[in-house]
Amino acid sequence: MAKKLLGHYLAGYRVRGTIGHGARSVIYRVEDPKTNEIFALKHVHRELAKDKRFMQQVRLEYEICNSLDHPSLRKSYRLIKERRILRVSDIFLLMEFVDGVTLEQMQIRDVSKFCQICQDVAKGLHIMHEAGFVHSDVKPNNIMLRKDGVVKIIDFGQSCRNNTVKERIQGTPDFIAPEQVKRRALTPRTDIFCLGATLYWLLTNKHLPTMIPRKTTGMMIERDEIKLPHELNPAIPLALSSMTMKCVQKNPQDRLDNMQQVIERLELAIRQLERNKDPFALPTDEQPSDEQPSNA
Repeated sequence: MAKKLLGHYLAGYRVRGTIGHGARSVIYRVEDPKTNEIFALKHVHRELAKDKRFMQQVRLEYEICNSLDHPSLRKSYRLIKERRILRVSDIFLLMEFVDGVTLEQMQIRDVSKFCQICQDVAKGLHIMHEAGFVHSDVKPNNIMLRKDGVVKIIDFGQSCRNNTVKERIQGTPDFIAPEQVKRRALTPRTDIFCLGATLYWLLTNKHLPTMIPRKTTGMMIERDEIKLPHELNPAIPLALSSMTMKCVQKNPQDRLDNMQQVIERLELAIRQLERNKDPFALPTDEQPSDEQPSNA
């Protein structure tokens, strides 16, 4: 379907390629024929009655993103509806096109640089929380670094208002917070957990055990068996390791209070790392190379 649409028009925009797929949605790279400007266009087509909830989620995503303004939050510009036989059959969300790579795709080995990226993420999430919303799916694949160095949080498809209790378990298993699995109220502390799980993965090259078992093992690791980041990688400063674990406490009340505290702790870590002449290195599956990682 995507290949057939290449060069054709959707909602008045020329399709230039496919960016990705989500729950009942496809995201295209499109071009405005009047200005030649490039955008991302999310498309949800209603086939079954249950698809209505996916269309409602796109409406909420637009409402949330359109009300926020921060360099690290992906912008949404237009919500376009198409009707057939007196009902909305297709819905489109026109979004900012982010030209870059995700943290999952990058090979970051400088902890100071990594902390700066996560600090920008925390700043964007802080603005979101102040506006009364929760992202609820913070993970390496939803954090992008543009070619010009700007950090962008993407994919607000699971975002919701603060204190929302969802009917279904939504989240990514390796980064999901306990309250998401238990279907309890989602708050800014939910995003703190997800960002902490992201920190853990970036620092150790291993996933934090969550309440959803890893498919590779088929079993859940107990919390007291979790190794601290500095135990897995002695190059990690103890303060940064402790902060990461403070973010991923099982009880939301035991985590850091808000994203401002995360920002401040990361700032302290950055200053400590910058004072060190030999930058700490993150673990990698490959041997160090003289080549610089590509952002293409």
